[in-house]
Amino acid sequence: MMKSKNRVSFPRAGVALSVAMALMLPGTALMAQGQPGAQGAAEAGGPGGDPFNLPDTVTLFGKNTPNLRRATAIVNGDIITGTDVDQRLALVIAANGGKISDEERTQLRAQVLRNLIDETLQIQEAKSADATIDDSEVNDTFARVAQENFHQDVNALDAYLARVGSSSASLKRQIKGELAWQRVLRKNVQPFINVSQEEVKELIAKMQAQKGTDEYHVGEIYLSATQESKPSVAANANRIMDQLRQGGSFVAYARQYSEASTKVVGGDLGWVRLSQLPTELAAAARDMQPGQLTGPVEMRGGFSIIYMIDKRKVLTADPRDAILALKQISIDFPKGTSEADANKRATEFSAAIKGAKGCGGVDAAAQKIGANVVANDQVKARDLPAALQQTVLAMQPGDSTQPFGSVTEGVRMLMLCGREEPKDAGAPNFDQVLGQMEDERVNRRAQLYMRDLRRDAIIEYN
Repeated sequence: MMKSKNRVSFPRAGVALSVAMALMLPGTALMAQGQPGAQGAAEAGGPGGDPFNLPDTVTLFGKNTPNLRRATAIVNGDIITGTDVDQRLALVIAANGGKISDEERTQLRAQVLRNLIDETLQIQEAKSADATIDDSEVNDTFARVAQENFHQDVNALDAYLARVGSSSASLKRQIKGELAWQRVLRKNVQPFINVSQEEVKELIAKMQAQKGTDEYHVGEIYLSATQESKPSVAANANRIMDQLRQGGSFVAYARQYSEASTKVVGGDLGWVRLSQLPTELAAAARDMQPGQLTGPVEMRGGFSIIYMIDKRKVLTADPRDAILALKQISIDFPKGTSEADANKRATEFSAAIKGAKGCGGVDAAAQKIGANVVANDQVKARDLPAALQQTVLAMQPGDSTQPFGSVTEGVRMLMLCGREEPKDAGAPNFDQVLGQMEDERVNRRAQLYMRDLRRDAIIEYN
């Protein structure tokens, strides 16, 4: 499990991002959770010790039906209604394309209730700390979500939420909870976080010493487990993996299921080095490629599902950031063209373009065979389809790709006319590193803060 960054320095942007992730409509390296101390391991139910001296086998008296008994809750006197749960659940289901089994719906409903309980505690703590959120702030964020994700006004967002069985009130409550918690952290935690100049300089020196080593952009879904709950948690993790393999959104599942505080940014751990990851995750991530998913990985205290978002070299220019000057040459096939005729035409097309002797002659060559040419001298290599990136980066000016396309969509080739190499990343900015270290420490305190709120809460389940 990984430590989170709530980005308390930028609360408005952070909330807009996390809400957008929840909707799933058209996020500095983080500290690894690492190995907990004796107290932390005991609380996690891991091998650090069992403070209750529980027997290995347990016999339960009576029928255990928590999902039937715990449909709603009263948290320190504030009521979470069945409607609250239903509307938030509807939003989550919509984010996953509505493809939720009955069993998963039951589990998801329980998770939504837990999320709403935490949300309620955060809003209550903000009120106690005199850090309340005005309705105008909530409405401004709601309007920004409507604009940035719908490119329409709030009425369009209202209509969408009603259509999927949710409501603007449900989403605004989520926004209020996240804004409130960030304000609590700024007031009660952030002022007491200190990072010395020596610590920052030491970290910068370490980063410079590691220049050229691999760095990984990783997403994680973490599910905690005790010895007793391991089988059921592992089964749940495997169900999540199945859904992700079938096209489920990693961000949406992380936001609803992950028990790491990175859930608010869809499980995004940011850029990390293997040394920052727990041993089990480092071993799994070492050979993963961008876009690959693996898990569940059993580790101390639970299971993790990890997603490799990207890779790069520390403080080293990424070739994919090169700016390319390209010409795209394309031909279309008449309707009804057979596969054999298309292949023959594509071969002739390829020979003509490769014989053009570079970008200076390609326009004339294209005109002779009735091909279209489009030029663009500001193409970033990483914006090309993954299958073409390495091919184009290996080309020299005047080289062209093999033809690609289909009978119905036509065939294209790309010719490289020039390349502006990316510059090596310089030494990290002192203020940026300072901010990152402060954020990491704020979030470690935030986890303890939230744990204490849960421990002290009076919760009645209906």
